Amino acid sequence: MKSPGTVAMSFEELEHTADVRVRVKAESLEGLFSEAARALMVVMYGSVEPGPMHRNIEVRAADLESLMHAFLSEVLYLSEVEDMVVSGAEIRLTEGRLEGEVTGEPFSPVRHRGGMEVKGISLSGLSVSREDHTYTLEVIFDV
Repeated sequence: MKSPGTVAMSFEELEHTADVRVRVKAESLEGLFSEAARALMVVMYGSVEPGPMHRNIEVRAADLESLMHAFLSEVLYLSEVEDMVVSGAEIRLTEGRLEGEVTGEPFSPVRHRGGMEVKGISLSGLSVSREDHTYTLEVIFDV
């Protein structure tokens, strides 16, 4: 049973030799980006909760996979530079452009010590697909 305020996770860690490979699923493309950000944070910090921090985000790229890479790289940057643990995103997608807001909580060394350092987002193996009403992302986080 979920406790109040707990969000069901919609991603899973897959086997990979040296880094962390995850598969993220969502019912919408915008939801896929938000869940991908949460997956990155869970890998890095072990847990994420909604919080009072809000940051605007805008990235551009030539295709969907490159846009996802740019978005996740920006989330990683915000986490490292602003000590923000992102819990979700409200975004709008237009051709080659993502804009919106990420939300989250301040980093806490006590609460966020259950993960591992992510150095970057790999373009190798990054794929976004759609089957029926489900979008799927497969991505490797370089650790």
